Amino acid sequence: MKKSIVLFSGGIDSTTALYWALVHYEKVYPLTFDYGQRHRVEIALGRKLVRKLGLSQTILKIDLTQIGGSSLTDRSIPLPEYKRLEQIKKVIPSTYVPFRNGIFLGLAAAWAEARGLKEIICGFNIIDSPHYPDTRKDFIWAMERAINSGTRSSLGAQKIKIIAPFLEKKKSEIIKEGLSLGADYSYSISCYRGDEVPCQKCSSCLLRQKAWREMGLEDPLLQRLKKEGKL
Repeated sequence: MKKSIVLFSGGIDSTTALYWALVHYEKVYPLTFDYGQRHRVEIALGRKLVRKLGLSQTILKIDLTQIGGSSLTDRSIPLPEYKRLEQIKKVIPSTYVPFRNGIFLGLAAAWAEARGLKEIICGFNIIDSPHYPDTRKDFIWAMERAINSGTRSSLGAQKIKIIAPFLEKKKSEIIKEGLSLGADYSYSISCYRGDEVPCQKCSSCLLRQKAWREMGLEDPLLQRLKKEGKL
């Protein structure tokens, strides 16, 4: 039976990765990290989707607030707000959590090795978020090499693969692929502020707005919130 782990945060990219994996694998294990992020609401709402799909989700709890250095894990650092995407500077943003994806991939590899799993699916992409150093192709390759050098794979066991199917796609292209797979985005959370109702001011909200605008569709999250009287 072909099996895989999906790094599932509950956002648009990881939601699409989850549906993509369900097409390509017979058994899929969503792996979620509760790392002290200010937008922990993504975990609760992501759990609803996982249950709807009848999957067994694992939530690993780690505390990256002890490391700090990010407005997502340190509330003393202001969360940047913008009126439009053009205001976002072309530098590593304060929402970057130091080596977060490296930590996630390392833990996912350990979880996979303990269960004999060999493929880790992630929704990383660089087109709409080029200033995050831990989503690049060379980083993924380096992590894969490191994992296979420090696990049973180095002694002849089957190698662990990190698969990022959307690495060079725009968010609107990722959404388009997800919709073709039947993805439900009504519970996917992108906002960094930490509420179910998006702030529409953080960089993640603005990128999400842009993507749905390019699709010519209303965001299913907003549709649901309106229906439930929350918006």
